[in-house]
Amino acid sequence: MNKYEFKKPPIVRLPPRVDIDIVLSRSAYAALILLGVVGLVFALQAGEFILMPVALAVVVGLMLGPVATWLERSGWPSWASAAAVFLLFVTVVCVLALALVGPLSFWAGELPRIWNRLQVHLAELREPLNALRNLQDEMGSIMGGSDTTLRVEEEGAGVEDVAIMAPALVAQVLLFMASLYFFVATRQDIRVAILRVFSNRRLRWRTAHIFRDVEKLVSRYLLSIAAINVGLGIAVTLVLWAIGVPSPALWGALAGLLNFVVYIGPAIMALILLAVGLSMGDTLTQSILPPLAYLGLNLVEAQFVTPMVIGRTMTLNPFLVLLALAFWIWLWGPIGGFIAIPALLIVFAIGRNILPGLNSFQPR
Repeated sequence: MNKYEFKKPPIVRLPPRVDIDIVLSRSAYAALILLGVVGLVFALQAGEFILMPVALAVVVGLMLGPVATWLERSGWPSWASAAAVFLLFVTVVCVLALALVGPLSFWAGELPRIWNRLQVHLAELREPLNALRNLQDEMGSIMGGSDTTLRVEEEGAGVEDVAIMAPALVAQVLLFMASLYFFVATRQDIRVAILRVFSNRRLRWRTAHIFRDVEKLVSRYLLSIAAINVGLGIAVTLVLWAIGVPSPALWGALAGLLNFVVYIGPAIMALILLAVGLSMGDTLTQSILPPLAYLGLNLVEAQFVTPMVIGRTMTLNPFLVLLALAFWIWLWGPIGGFIAIPALLIVFAIGRNILPGLNSFQPR
């Protein structure tokens, strides 16, 4: 053997991985992902003051993005199209607020009379309630439980509370308005800047498709739902006017706004109309007529109109929708209820491009 030749090192074969090693490795990945999700949830909750108006502005900006794109294709600069979209949104909100301030002030003055009428109607249900209370006492004695007294403490919102909350609310509104304008004005620049971060061509292609799908899904869904809710509000107004409910335009507008929060919004609207019916109806049948009329219209909208407008391929899994609503309302309250479905669509758009196998489970 030549002195310059070297022996090849022996090939060392690693022992095959046993099942326990695979389980531990996958468990470590799952634990890491779980810790990241928990950290993200706490970050969202801790940064509610800043993140909530910014997230709402992004969702509204995605909804109005096609309008700005149409203006830019017509020759408008990005700052001008963003200003036009911003002014359009502010105008719609102001007109809606001015139209509702009169009926709301009227019903605020009618609250004492409504409460008296509700007490009269609730007195008719005293016997069934007493029967339920006696049944509860008997069950408590059988189970060995002690009597429980429900105490309600009335705490009025004083001037100090208003003085503390007003600056924070104004700051969030200003942050929302500024975020909405700058997001619409710079949305293309943001997309280009993020795409330049990725050097891999395939990864850049997937990211571009994520941006496209997010804007397409969110804008299509919100614009379609907005048109449906306007139609629902008009229909509710006409029906309530026909059956003699005072201020039908107020309840129609409120029905359209609450319908943005699926499941929960219609339930709240039905309870509101039940209270209105109890305050104005002389009999139980007259009292439940307004909520029944509204629920009938809502049923037609949910089962026929909405699937026809947005298409059944875009219909989301009801269980996932319920989980998203519960999570975002717990996290950010009513604003979270509005953000829930767009956030779910964004997650679907990301998952569909990262995991192509999920395409059959996601809206197109």
